[in-house]
Amino acid sequence: MTQHLTVVEHPLIQHKLTIMRDQATSTAVFRQLLREISQLLAYEITRDLPLTTTRIDTPIQPMDAPKLAGRKLALISILRAGNGLLDGMLELIPSARVGFVGLYRDEETLEPVEYYFKVPDLMSERVVIAVDPMLATGNSSAAAIQKLKDAGAKDIRFLCLLAAPEGVERMKQAHPDVPIVTAALDERLNEKGYIVPGLGDAGDRMFGTK
Repeated sequence: MTQHLTVVEHPLIQHKLTIMRDQATSTAVFRQLLREISQLLAYEITRDLPLTTTRIDTPIQPMDAPKLAGRKLALISILRAGNGLLDGMLELIPSARVGFVGLYRDEETLEPVEYYFKVPDLMSERVVIAVDPMLATGNSSAAAIQKLKDAGAKDIRFLCLLAAPEGVERMKQAHPDVPIVTAALDERLNEKGYIVPGLGDAGDRMFGTK
């Protein structure tokens, strides 16, 4: 992938996202829609994965058929909200290896604080897709990507549900080599660092917490 930011404007994604934005949408529906959108976004972010061929026998005759090349993908959830995207992507890519980066945002400084990190081995040989529903200030995402690079990852992509211009710019400055795929680029951040118009706190809406 060469483009730094890709906004996937597929009608199904935009329709589902509108329902998710609505504050009247229930936790159960929000969670299901996030799973569905994650699969549609995964289709876009994996469109240029390398292929090789393998010899198979169809019911009619032998053929050289395409299959994914190289090591299994690594899907990295930026906790906790990243798990909502992770679940749907694993249905689409069940053989992927999975890792977790635990970060929370200090509400005073808006800076990320790490509390957990565990990723697959051989990161340098895998396509790595980091997932987090919200790219707001970009501080947590940039910190998570740096941790993945420190663990050896070279081919990293970032998938999110919503992005703010400030977060996109922060990521571009910190990691210009990491393409971003999202369902929407919203207007801005408010004074509390939330995306506007956004959909609130994705983790709270997904897990039913406040």
